[in-house]
Order: sequence, then C-alpha cells, then structure tokens
Amino acid sequence: MTLLPADGASMPEGPGEITPSASGRPPHALDGDDVASMLVGMSREFSRNDVSRLAGVSVVGARKFWHALGFPRTMSSDRMFTEADLRALRRMTLLVRNGVIDEPTALALTRAFARNADRLAAWQVQLVAESLTSSPQEVVAGPLDERTAQATARLVLDLADELEPMLVYAWRRHLTDALSRLLADVSAATADAPSQLRCVGFADLVSFTTLVRQLSERDLARTVQRFEALATDVVTAHGGRVVKTVGDEVLYTTRAPAPGAAISLDLVDALEEDPLLPRVRVGVAFGPVVSRLGDVFGVTVNRASRLTAVAQPDAVLVDGPLATALASQSGFRLTPMRRRSLRGVGFVTPFALSRVSTNTRRGRDL
Repeated sequence: MTLLPADGASMPEGPGEITPSASGRPPHALDGDDVASMLVGMSREFSRNDVSRLAGVSVVGARKFWHALGFPRTMSSDRMFTEADLRALRRMTLLVRNGVIDEPTALALTRAFARNADRLAAWQVQLVAESLTSSPQEVVAGPLDERTAQATARLVLDLADELEPMLVYAWRRHLTDALSRLLADVSAATADAPSQLRCVGFADLVSFTTLVRQLSERDLARTVQRFEALATDVVTAHGGRVVKTVGDEVLYTTRAPAPGAAISLDLVDALEEDPLLPRVRVGVAFGPVVSRLGDVFGVTVNRASRLTAVAQPDAVLVDGPLATALASQSGFRLTPMRRRSLRGVGFVTPFALSRVSTNTRRGRDL
C-alpha cells in the first residue's frame, strides 16, 4: 500500500469544488466523507489493524490512543483512519519509545487535547451556524435545516486554514502563562507554605432554577452565553483566570488577594447594570489549592463554594484568610458577620465585602 504524506495531498480549492459523493448526493451537497477529506487531507483508507501495523504499535496500544482521542470502538476491518491518524499515532509512539514521556503521560496529554478540542470544535461550529441564521443574534438550540447546515459546513471549511494558526497561537500563549505560574509558585514556595496560594471565587446566578422553567431553550442559552462572556471579560481585565463555567456558575482564580476581591465586586456591578441577566452572588476564599487537569481543588475551593451558597443576592462574602490579606489594602470595606457552620467545611466567620468608595468603577485596579 502506497502512503502519501498528508502535506502533499491534493486538496480541493474550496467547498464549491467537491466531487459527487459515493452516496449519490448532488455535487454541491457535502457529507461526512467530503468534510473529512478536506479537513484531514486524506480519505479514510486504513483499518484499525492497518494503522496499528504501520505505526509499529500493538492493536491494544493503538486502541488506548483512539479511546484517549474520544474515537468510538471500531471493527478491525472498518476503514475509518487516515494518513493524519497514522502520523499522530506514530508521533506519540515515538515520544514514548524514546523515553521523552511514559505511556500514561502520553495518553493523558492526548486526552487533554481531545476533550478540549471536541468542545472547541462544537462551540465554533455553533457560532458559525448562528451567524448564518436569519437573525445573527439568535441562539441555535435545535437541529438546523439542510440549507443552513450546508452553508455552515462550507464556511467552516473556508475558515479552517485561517483559524488553525490562531489555535496554535492561543495554545502557546496559554502554555506560556501556565509555565509562568508554575515557575512563580516554585519561587514563592517556602518551608512554611509549600503549597500554591490562590484567591478562589465562585459567582453564581440567583434563582437560576426558576429561570430555567421560565425561559425558552433559546433564551436560556442566550442568557448563559451572555453571563459567561461578561464574567470572562471581568475576570481577565484584572489578570485572573477563568477555571471553568458551568451554566449558572463561574469559577475563577487569581494569584493575589486584591484582584480576586476586585473581580467579585465588579461581577456584582456588571450584572446589576445588565437588564437581561439575573442578579449574582459571589463567594471568595484565599489559601492553598491543588491544581489538577486544569482545575483547582481543596479546602479553599470548597470554602469559596459554600460561601457563595449562603451569600445574599448582589453580595460578596469572603473568608477570614482573605479578609486578613485585604486588611492592608485600600478601597475595600470588610464587615464581619456571625460565625456559622458551612457544610463540609466547618465553622467559618464570613466577611461581607464592599467598596469604600462607590465611585470606583469596573476595570480599574483597586
């Protein structure tokens, strides 16, 4: 079997240049095989056994790689793999064989790529689809009609080569930040405080369950999207990191206490000013965290979450360590509240956080 490098594969000039598919559909109707050949660069010509043999890895080893990528189980005779699949498997196999990384690390790295790429791809396809609807601001909440689906596929195919460098650029920029945080944590670590310290904040939309029952699927999706975009803007404006968003909740971290506190107050202000979003409540804690798979864990995270649950609408509650850290910072007012027991955390004395001056606006460092 002759193998042609994916880089040298003959590519159609654009979505309008495809040939009729084997299914007999009209020349200008894209199907899954058309999309695969245009994005990956080769047709699906290898079976599971073929690609394992050519990569020099056992079928079991290859299966672990495909599962890490999120591929479904296939029969050994199914021809669903391309030259690009073969090259990817060879690359990860060589890293393991050359002792650069071990197999569990290789699979974990692959899984990290796959999970995030899957969400990214689905997100971007939906954004393009929404841009092609009759009303660009409409949220696509259900299946598309054939015309819009075809138009979406064509536009995404046209954009792929332009978006790919942005993906690599964004990854390298975030990789830079992640390594910088790693090195800074090592430099800041001491015998008394070996763990990494973070300000951890949870922002939670108030009465979201009621909102779910009241809004249509489109309006609900629009609300969540608007909240995520607004929260991300506020967090990044202060140099924070959005760890994750889960529907009605945003989890963020900062290295220093003051930016984390400023973010919480700005989030409350931002949602108060937005007529389409419900009110928000925020809980913030400061202390050691454990970073794992891009997420953060530990007692500090749990404390911030529990504080959010007991906060009133438009209020920010912080824990004792953060209140102590903010005591020497100008611009913040801390009001101690009654000591209370938080589920899974124990007794905590929350502090209500507010600004000393009501003239301070979003985007200004406190």
